[in-house]
Amino acid sequence: MKTTNLPSNFFIKNRSKLNKYLQKGSVAFFCASHEMPRNGDQYFPFRQHSDFYYLTGIDQEDCILMLAPFHPDRNLREVLFIKRTNTKNETWFGKKLTPEQATDISGIKNVKWMEEFDPMSADIINVNDSICFDFNEYNKFHPAVRSANEELAERLINAFPGHTVGRLAPVMTKLRIIKEEEEINRIRQACQVTEHAFRKLLPVVRPEMMEYEIEAHLSYHFLASGADGHAYPPIIAGGDRALTLHYNENSRMCKDGDLVLMDFGAEVGNYAADCTRTIPVNGKFTSRQRELYDANLRVLKASIDMMRPGIRLNEFNETVGKLWEEEHFRLGLYTREEAKRRSPSDPLWRKYYMHGTSHCIGLDVHDPYDLSVAFEEGMVFSCEPAIYVPEEGIGIRLENDILITSGKPVDLMASLPVNPDEIEEYMNAGR
Repeated sequence: MKTTNLPSNFFIKNRSKLNKYLQKGSVAFFCASHEMPRNGDQYFPFRQHSDFYYLTGIDQEDCILMLAPFHPDRNLREVLFIKRTNTKNETWFGKKLTPEQATDISGIKNVKWMEEFDPMSADIINVNDSICFDFNEYNKFHPAVRSANEELAERLINAFPGHTVGRLAPVMTKLRIIKEEEEINRIRQACQVTEHAFRKLLPVVRPEMMEYEIEAHLSYHFLASGADGHAYPPIIAGGDRALTLHYNENSRMCKDGDLVLMDFGAEVGNYAADCTRTIPVNGKFTSRQRELYDANLRVLKASIDMMRPGIRLNEFNETVGKLWEEEHFRLGLYTREEAKRRSPSDPLWRKYYMHGTSHCIGLDVHDPYDLSVAFEEGMVFSCEPAIYVPEEGIGIRLENDILITSGKPVDLMASLPVNPDEIEEYMNAGR
């Protein structure tokens, strides 16, 4: 499948939408990702910065996009800077983009070599009052390594101390929340690859299989289908490891009689799928496992049906929690009287379901989102209710990707097996 580039009109449209939010007298900068060193003389596989890709379509490291939509010279309103290469580097590492190729991909007519950035950006900054940068403002993520955007910001703020500094993250969040049709199609493709890999995996899983073997099967089918690979490090959690929400050691044996929780998703053309399935290692649910699984499936279906325009994420999460409370009563986890004794700010259902039900999906598996904004047509969210019972050593999570429409939500993983009878049938085929 290895996807072709999206049409340049898609990126032209995205920059046009952004420019409507930029104030007169401002110049905005967006950096491509660096290649990240692994060790010795090796790099990790390159992954482009999502905002930079969204605005340019350029999948090459160490580039800079400069936007000055009010500049009197129309030719200087958008400039893309790319690395100049040479014959020696091309012999060792392959060709880099030419300015003409960068224009074809991005629709940006003014493409310069990176060594032209300092003098050209200085001229443009000096006729503006504000310099705007694309910082990562997710308050739970604090990497030790600085991004290219942070490095550039420090350099330009020191060089132009009289300018005000603007934030681009809120604007990019607003833009990326609503998916264009091209993006929805990419997410659909990622979901299709994810489904294909899951169907191929089901007959293979057996007792005494290692978690990393399951991961390897998924990796193979993702790559063999032409996907970029995993959209995020997969979670393959057998037995009570499923009680650790972000378990990703994937190093233990899956034992007969246990469940294995698998949180995985393909990335296609930089767009993510996000899926979770929980299956019996030996191909047959026990009666208690089936009871817990069926409860989760009921909550999944009811939750998906609620994902309609107008509801806010926090409100949605609380409503799903109430659904779980009723299921917990049926499952015998606690009584109504015990639930009533708890503070409303710390309901008892959170003991068995401690995370949210949904997050935005797109270029990132956790796409930026504004909690104050209600569901709206064109948004894509996960739906992932779960139940974790430490006393029984069981964790079950089910997750599909949902497109918000003007009416009934569209389940982009509707054809991916989730019914327990279907799961067992696939797992036991040919055994």
